[in-house]
Amino acid sequence: MAHPASYRPKTGEIPTNPGVYRFRDPHGRVIYVGKAKNLRSRLNSYFANPAGLLPKTHAMVHAASSVEWTVVGSELESLQLEYTWIKEFKPRFNVMFRDDKSYPYLAVTMGEKIPRVQVMRGERKKGTRYFGPYTAGAIRETMDTLLRVFPVRSCSAGVFKRAQASGRPCLLGYIDKCSAPCVGRVTPEEHRVLAEDFCAFMGGEAKRFINRLEKDMAAAVAELDYERAAGLRDDIIALRKVFERNAVVLAEDTDADIFALHDDELEASVQVFHVRGGRVRGQRGWVVEKVEDATTPELIEHLLLQVYGEDSEVQGRLPREVLVPETPANQAELTEWLSGLRGAKVDIRVPQRGDKAALMSTVRENAEQALKLHKTRRAGDITVRSLALQELQEALELPVPLLRIECFDISHVQGTNVVASMVVVEDGLPKKSDYRKFSITGPAAADDTAAMHDVLTRRFRHYLNDKVAQVPVSGEIAGPAGTGAGDASGVPASDTTTPAPKAKFAYPPNLVVVDGGQPQVNAAARALADLGIDDVYVVGLAKRLEEVWLPDSDFPVILPRTSQGLYLLQRIRDEAHRFAITFHRQKRGKAMTVSALDGVPGLGEAKRKALVSHFGSLKKIKAASVEELTSAKGIGPALAAAVVQHLGSQAGEAEAAPAVNMTTGEIIES
Repeated sequence: MAHPASYRPKTGEIPTNPGVYRFRDPHGRVIYVGKAKNLRSRLNSYFANPAGLLPKTHAMVHAASSVEWTVVGSELESLQLEYTWIKEFKPRFNVMFRDDKSYPYLAVTMGEKIPRVQVMRGERKKGTRYFGPYTAGAIRETMDTLLRVFPVRSCSAGVFKRAQASGRPCLLGYIDKCSAPCVGRVTPEEHRVLAEDFCAFMGGEAKRFINRLEKDMAAAVAELDYERAAGLRDDIIALRKVFERNAVVLAEDTDADIFALHDDELEASVQVFHVRGGRVRGQRGWVVEKVEDATTPELIEHLLLQVYGEDSEVQGRLPREVLVPETPANQAELTEWLSGLRGAKVDIRVPQRGDKAALMSTVRENAEQALKLHKTRRAGDITVRSLALQELQEALELPVPLLRIECFDISHVQGTNVVASMVVVEDGLPKKSDYRKFSITGPAAADDTAAMHDVLTRRFRHYLNDKVAQVPVSGEIAGPAGTGAGDASGVPASDTTTPAPKAKFAYPPNLVVVDGGQPQVNAAARALADLGIDDVYVVGLAKRLEEVWLPDSDFPVILPRTSQGLYLLQRIRDEAHRFAITFHRQKRGKAMTVSALDGVPGLGEAKRKALVSHFGSLKKIKAASVEELTSAKGIGPALAAAVVQHLGSQAGEAEAAPAVNMTTGEIIES
């Protein structure tokens, strides 16, 4: 842990212009991004009296080892650059709002040729329109009701292709809840119009469709077509049922997003109601850890940047008003930025009285309840994880807390298709974005110990290379142009410097866990020693008796069967095993399906794909004659003869070789 005085820049080196600054730790990671109207004044506040800083800021400046900055021309530019860097580096001391994924959305995949209506959770996809969120029961009911009036495709890609191939629609097509574009009942253009009408209705144009259906019903009655009139009547009832589900809360010309916040010393909960046409059309929630000593106006600024900056769908539906509980920091710059995204003026206001203030109270109550629910759900998990990490640290007698653990596993069948996996756990939780897969070939695939040595060497060689590429020269305070000071001309440093490439691997772990006993542990320790790394600890977990092995130790560490630390190691080991097995099966399956045609002279990838596409399977290719093979695109008589000869020789080898169980590796007795 560095003392702030060791990397404090000289006061005269820091410009007084507006700009954005970054604190980095000894590994070169950006741990905090901030902006300032006056860089010199803001940065000096971190170093003048570190002991007087708030606890989280105190922890940040002591975790850092360098600071750098970039000068910009205006406060709006600093706002945009700060957001860009926070999104790119995800600094651990900055506020990061985690979207609440507990509610499903009704989505229409307008980016596809034949749009599909479906229920979706998780990250949003480009070209898809989202409506909601809803509760699980309400969304199914809404979707089922609307498909009666707007029979848009709702089937999966597999069902759609099967219907196309068979010429028969699925059940929804027969009961008129799908217009069946798969069998040509409607053209793709007509189906897209249906999907656009569906989106328009969900977007707030319900009255237009209801009025149109009412006119059609009156016309059907005038023509004495009572059967059609009855069907239209039922459609109107269905649309009104969906339309009236959202009560009018504000004037019908009101389009606004209403944010409210409830926080404590550690976390903050945010809720937003999306009001369109005076009705609540959707609700979203976030929970954030207050790792940064931010005031409520600063939290609101970060919130608006993240909500409207990352989501193109939200940008396309920006309302005229954004109502917040307190005036955000940099309100003028935020207003200008949001107006630019919308293409029209956006007002950021704090409602003081009336219906809008009353609705904000309701939103705030939702935020309070969401924070209570979040804490209730996490209470048990935090306690167990903390206990497990503490028990493991004490049992292994490690001098550092186990903030990051990486586990490695080797998978193969009788030495073929050798692969390895790396899974990562931070603060006791899996971090899947840092998972890695390795293919192992050559001498390293000889046995598990050689493979383990190879994988650890490759993983930590990447880390060392990234470290050299990212960490500034020792003793130098990196300014925006790499000269030790900011450029007072007002030109951003990003215009004159080349950004460092992104690291392929994250920072190193405190503990490496390998799946295996003493041989695997010693191989892993030897790989780290060969690279000169001495601050990463290694243990192995043997499956038979769940023993924990340390490098160069004659006896294992035996953890109690009820130990939370042992449970944590087992979960990590099992996750690494699952990840390795999945990759191994993918690789083995690919090798088994394509290798039969490998080695045919003149048969490249394009012609091999054409051959498989024409016949449908390898079995049919093997059964085909030379004349039949020439019917495939690009396959001439000479190439067809080569394919027949190659597959015939492989069949002879297969008859001579014993059969092998690909799951267990055992030879099957004939």
